[in-house]
Amino acid sequence: MNTIDLKRKTGDFGFEATDANGHVIRLDTSDETGGINFGFRPMQSLLAGLGGCSGIDIVSILKKQRLTVEEFSMKIHGEREKGKEPSLWKSVHIDFELKGNIEQEKAERACALSITKYCSVAETLRRSGTKITWNVIVNRQ
Repeated sequence: MNTIDLKRKTGDFGFEATDANGHVIRLDTSDETGGINFGFRPMQSLLAGLGGCSGIDIVSILKKQRLTVEEFSMKIHGEREKGKEPSLWKSVHIDFELKGNIEQEKAERACALSITKYCSVAETLRRSGTKITWNVIVNRQ
């Protein structure tokens, strides 16, 4: 079982979440809803989790193919449902950008395998109705 300790640290909504290994993330709400920009919005942290989960998958897949990933970044764009409570992620688009000794086709395959088969966060989002799309860029100059 995984356990996260969550404690309010500042203002009304500024929390810190700590895992069993002592890793910390900060959470808050927006200024408009009473927060003070202490940390990630909870729904943003879900997108960050998606990026971390898929990034680990993708690097693992490419390493098994003996390919070298020198740089790896993502931009994750999400759109939430409007006028609903709770407001779920309606759509998410990820731009994966990789540099190294990597063929475009293999990078695309690794990203597809992660998002459609291996990434638990992607599957969690998909089961809630989120449409996930992505684009893969390799060795852009």
